[in-house]
Amino acid sequence: MLGPSPDWNVGLSAEDLCTKDCGWVQKVIQDMIPWDAGTDSGVTYESSNKPTLPQEKIRPLTSLDHPQSPFYDPEGGSIKSVARVVIERIARKGEQCNILPDSIDDIVADLAAEAPEDEDDTPETCIYSNWSPWSACSSSTCEKGKRMRQRMLKAQLDLSVPCPETQDFQPCMGPGCSDEDGSTCMMSEWITWSPCSVSCGMGIRSRERYVKQFPDDGSMCKVPTEETEKCIVNEECSPSSCLVTEWGEWDECSASCGMGMKKRHRMIKMTPADGSMCKAETTEAEKCMNPECHTIPCLLSPWSEWSDCSVTCGKGMRTRQRMLKSAAELGDCNEELEQVEKCMLPECPIDCDLTEWSQWSECNKSCGKGHMIRTRMIKMEPQFGGAPCPETVQRKKCRIRKCLRNPNIEKRRWKESREKRRSEQAKEDVDGGQFPGCKMKPWTAWSECTKLCGGGIQERFMTVKKRFKSSQFTSCKDKKELRACNVHPC
Repeated sequence: MLGPSPDWNVGLSAEDLCTKDCGWVQKVIQDMIPWDAGTDSGVTYESSNKPTLPQEKIRPLTSLDHPQSPFYDPEGGSIKSVARVVIERIARKGEQCNILPDSIDDIVADLAAEAPEDEDDTPETCIYSNWSPWSACSSSTCEKGKRMRQRMLKAQLDLSVPCPETQDFQPCMGPGCSDEDGSTCMMSEWITWSPCSVSCGMGIRSRERYVKQFPDDGSMCKVPTEETEKCIVNEECSPSSCLVTEWGEWDECSASCGMGMKKRHRMIKMTPADGSMCKAETTEAEKCMNPECHTIPCLLSPWSEWSDCSVTCGKGMRTRQRMLKSAAELGDCNEELEQVEKCMLPECPIDCDLTEWSQWSECNKSCGKGHMIRTRMIKMEPQFGGAPCPETVQRKKCRIRKCLRNPNIEKRRWKESREKRRSEQAKEDVDGGQFPGCKMKPWTAWSECTKLCGGGIQERFMTVKKRFKSSQFTSCKDKKELRACNVHPC
C-alpha cells in the first residue's frame, strides 16, 4: 500500500517465468505504477478516508485522473514507475513443463473477457491492464482533434518479443460535431462543504466535484461542478464584528484549460461598533479546473549552424535559425525560431591620429636665405596594425632681403629688430594685451617643448580678463600662440 492513502497500491500477481521451449527465463524486470483499489474516493495522499460507494473496479492510475493528484500531467503523459521488481534465475531446476500454469491462462482469459471490443494484434506474451477512459478531445470546434487513453503492461512473458505501446490516440471532433449520441459525463462525488464565509450570522458555503470521464463524442460536460448554499453560524455577533455583503460572482478562471485560479470579492457594509478594524476577508481565491489541456506541440527543425560574425573585426553579433515543421494543433507555437549571441574577432586597426598643422614660424634669418618650420602633434599612436604616423615637422625656404656687405651693420640691425620685438613682447606680457572691447590677462609662460630635437612645439595662452559692456566689438576671445622649438636635427 502507498500510505497514507488507503487504497493506492503496487504489486505483482501470477507472473509467468516460463519460456516458449519450456525453460525458465533468465531475468525479468518489471516497473510498477500505482493502482487504485476503488475503495476510497480521495485524490491525494492526504485525502480523508471517505469510502467510494458503490465500490469501483480496480484500475491503474492515469495522469489525467484529477488535477490535485500527485501523478497529474495536463499533457497526459505516462505515470513514472514508483517501484521496480527484478527476478533473476540463479539455478536450473525442474525445467520440464508441458503447459502454461493455470494462473496465467486464467489471467489471459479474464483480460480477454473484460475487453472483447479491443481486439488487436497484441502478442499473447504481453499482458496488459484495461484501457483507461478516453480523455477529452483536444479540439473545441468541429476541426479534427485527438483524444488519448492508456494502459499498463502487467507482464511480458517473452522478453524477445516486443510489446506494443501503452498509449492510444484516436481522432475526434469538438462538442456537437458528432452524429452519434454522446454518453453522459461521469462525475466524482461532491467534495466536503467549505467553511461558512462568516464567523457569525448568515454567510455562504460551497462544494465542488470534478469530471472523471468525458462523453465519448468528445463534447464538454454541461453538468454543474460547483454548488453554493447559505449557512448560519449560531453565534451572536459581538461589537467587534462587522457586516459584509454576500460574495460576488467568481471571476473567470486564469487558465483556459487545465488548472488555474479564480477570485471573488465582497464589501464591508458596516464597520465594528467598537471602532476596531474589520477582520472579515473581502477577497477569496481558490483553484479552478477547466477541461484538460491536450495540445499537440509544434514540431521544429534542428538549429542551423551559427552565421558569420556581423563584423570583420572587434565585437559583433551572429545568429542561427530553425524552422516550423508543423504547427501546434491548439494555439500558436511559442517556441523561438531565432537565437542571437555576441561574437568577438581580433581588434580593428586604429590609424595614427594627428592635430592640424601649426602656423609657419618666422624666418630664422633677418636677411638672405633662411627657412621656416611648422609642426603638428600626435593625438593617438597607431594600434593593432593601423597606419603609422607621417612626418610631424615641415620646413620651407624663406628669403627676406639681401644682406648688406658690411656684416657688422647687418648684425646690428638684426639685434635692434630683435630687441624691439622683445621690448614690445615684454610690455605686452606685463600689461596684458589690449583688444577692442576687452582687457586681456598677461600671456602665460611658454610650455615645455614637445620634443627634445627634430622640431617640437611650445604654446602659451592669453585669457579675457574683462569685457566692456559699452563696446560694440564681439571678437573678445581667449588667445593661443604656438612656436617652434628644438628645431635642430636629432
